[in-house]
Amino acid sequence: MTFKEIKEMLQCEVLCGEELLDSTQIEKAFAADLLSDVLAYAKEGTLLVTGLTNQQVVRTVEMLELRGIVFVRGKKPDTETINLARSKNIPMLTTRYIMFETCGRLYQCGLTGSIECV
Repeated sequence: MTFKEIKEMLQCEVLCGEELLDSTQIEKAFAADLLSDVLAYAKEGTLLVTGLTNQQVVRTVEMLELRGIVFVRGKKPDTETINLARSKNIPMLTTRYIMFETCGRLYQCGLTGSIECV
């Protein structure tokens, strides 16, 4: 699934990375509002679904080599955070859906979780 398909399905607004929407493929997603969980469990190449909008989110995505960010609940980061993501080529979208609805829609369209619980 491409970012463009995700954008349309979740009725997202693109905050940055418009040029990457067609070329970035997403197969897995991870949802969390705790960066410690993202650091512990998210795997490379995963889409991050979160309500956190600070610069640490962008730095975490960069460090773990995640594919991009979808902010839930209509949240939008400040201009500095958007500019940081833009400089790192990290696509950022925002959707009005809550995290539960966002994850359900992504799963329904074929995305799987970043980890498997044993």
